[in-house]
Amino acid sequence: MNTLLLILLSTFLVSLISFIGVLTLSLKEKILDKIVLILVSLAAGALMGGAFLHLIPEAIELNNKNTFLFLLVGFILFLLIEKILHWRHCHKGHCEVHTFAHMSLFGDMVHNLIDGLIIAASFVVDVSLGITTTIAVMLHEIPQEIGDFGVLVYGGFKKGKALLLNFLTALTAVFGGLVGYFLANQIGSFTEFLIPFAAGGFIYISASDLVPELRKELNFKKSLLVFSFFIIGILIIYLL
Repeated sequence: MNTLLLILLSTFLVSLISFIGVLTLSLKEKILDKIVLILVSLAAGALMGGAFLHLIPEAIELNNKNTFLFLLVGFILFLLIEKILHWRHCHKGHCEVHTFAHMSLFGDMVHNLIDGLIIAASFVVDVSLGITTTIAVMLHEIPQEIGDFGVLVYGGFKKGKALLLNFLTALTAVFGGLVGYFLANQIGSFTEFLIPFAAGGFIYISASDLVPELRKELNFKKSLLVFSFFIIGILIIYLL
């Protein structure tokens, strides 16, 4: 299949995850919290696995002498973006950090645009790397989109409009995919930068946003379950 078509298909599938928020309306809050925590642990493992088992080895294979410098730049830049946009990956319906629903939408647009760029760069390097990256992004998007939908509703949007706006912002991933594809084809060094940059971003999201959420669970049995799904997330990426 054509690389551009794969990128468009993958980024569109990622965008469709924005509709998952509506499924949470029929779930009780206690059940939702349990499901979301499992999804968060799965996503944390997948992002770590994607960074260390696929993106970083691929970046080194590209003979990029600045691999770890670009990785560090990615980590720092994700931190900076988060601080500037008040962008936190909220995993519960009522998230205090998202002060304004409009700010949340803008932050999501930037986030999804970067996702699209990362997916495109991965497919340009290797189809299997692109598939792995897409799966890691999708696993991360599920708990995030549940939270984002809750933020919009909590911020005053009606449920139907919140769902539509969430989907429209998610579609910026497709635009990011297009931009990433054409940049990668015209500027070879762009891919060499973006792959380790993505690894730094994956590590930041997992270690800074997701893992701290997992540490909040103090019950031993539940913690063991959460840890198990973290390992499963890594194994899924390893087996791809």
